[in-house]
This record gives sequence, structure tokens and C-alpha cells, in this order.
Amino acid sequence: MCYDVKSSLRSQLKRAKHYGDESKIREIEEKLIPHTDLPIFHRQGHSHPKLLIYTNEDPETPVVSQWGLVPFWVKDNTQRKSISKNTLNARGETIFEKASFRDSANKKRCLIYVDGFYEHHHYKGKPYPFLIHRKDNEPIIFAGLWSEWVDKETGEMFNTFSIVTTEGNALLSKIHNNPKLKGPRMPVILPDELADKWLLPNSEELDKQVLEDLIKPYPEEELTAYTVDRLRGKSYMGNVEEISNEVVYEELEF
Repeated sequence: MCYDVKSSLRSQLKRAKHYGDESKIREIEEKLIPHTDLPIFHRQGHSHPKLLIYTNEDPETPVVSQWGLVPFWVKDNTQRKSISKNTLNARGETIFEKASFRDSANKKRCLIYVDGFYEHHHYKGKPYPFLIHRKDNEPIIFAGLWSEWVDKETGEMFNTFSIVTTEGNALLSKIHNNPKLKGPRMPVILPDELADKWLLPNSEELDKQVLEDLIKPYPEEELTAYTVDRLRGKSYMGNVEEISNEVVYEELEF
């Protein structure tokens, strides 16, 4: 699962800075960033934050997108708000089958750059939040799906996305032990050198196989994790920088 993320401006602009010139980067910072919720030290998916995504239609230039994919066939705003609660994640094993994701899996894939993501470990009936990030502190690249939906009443266009997930690796298997869920999950993290493959056109069955081969657990030896302050409840600090600082829970045996 992936319902909580951390994403700085640095991470979100990594791809744009790799491909773009300085004037293009300034344009992104001046015209796009103000329409996002950056910087994100911690935001939960159910609050539907706006981030930058890089789509298969323009891999070099990001667009502002809201977390919680809304398929093109959604009828109205009531249905949009309802379905976006259930499309924060897309199970990689079924993205080519599920009605909510099938069109996007075939035609609209994207990359989401973040600093890290949070997962809860359950110990003696209590959840303990962990921040997971790359050991080299480079941005994590999520495999995502995106969609555009137009409100027929107002003409407003919504660009939305979902994070693709897969089975958890050894690290996530240890952390993500929610007894209510069927096994540990984790977001699909793409190695830097393979990220562009996720954006390739999918026109034949062979292409589909290439995409499915990317939907696998990320090597646990390249990730690390530590406990942070509570992400839920009355003591939650909110989207502040301190929320991602390490907090040691003496009672936690991990």
C-alpha cells in the first residue's frame, strides 16, 4: 500500500532539471508549483494532495495532478469524489483488467518523484509509522497511472493519478504487517535506468509484457527505514518539516 508520502521540490523537479533548460525550470517553478501542495513533508492520500507527475505524453515536462485517479467514464462530481477515495493505489497485478485502471494502464502512464513514503508497523495492537527512502537519499520514482476527467457542468478539467503497487520486499514485509490486509504491499519503485520504459507506448502484447516485468518489488538492500512521529490522531503535527524526523519508540521491538 502507499497512502502517505513525502515529496520535496528537489525530488519533484529532478526529471525536469535533467531534461530542461534553466528558463524552462523557472517557468515550472513560477507557473506550476504554486498550484501544487509542495513542499510535502507528510500528506495522506485521502486528502488528495496535488503533486507534479511526468506523463507518457510529455516525459520531460511535469503537469499538476491530484492524487486519486478519476477514470474518463465517471458521470458526475458525486461519482468523482466517491471513486477517487478508492483509486489512490492500483494493484499492479490487475491494472490491465480493472475498469478503473484499464484505460490508463494501456494509454496513460506516469512517473511520480518523491523523497520517500510512510508505512505503519503494527506491534501489540498499536501502529508505528516508518519513513522508507533510498539509502543514497536520491528521489524515489513511483510507477503511476493518470487520467483526465472533464466536469460537464463547469467544463473544469481534473488531472488525476494513482500509484501502482506490488507485493512487498523483505523490508516492507517486516514493516507492513497490518493483520487486516492480505500480505504486505509496496509501491512499484522504478530503478532510474528503467523509468523511461514505463512511459513507452503499449501497442502490442509484447509491450504489455515489458510493462508487467517492471511491476515487481524494489531491491530491499537499496532502501532504508526509521520510525517517525505519529501520523494519525490528536498528536499529529501536520505537514511540517519535523514530521519526518526520526523518533525512537523504546517499547517497539523491531
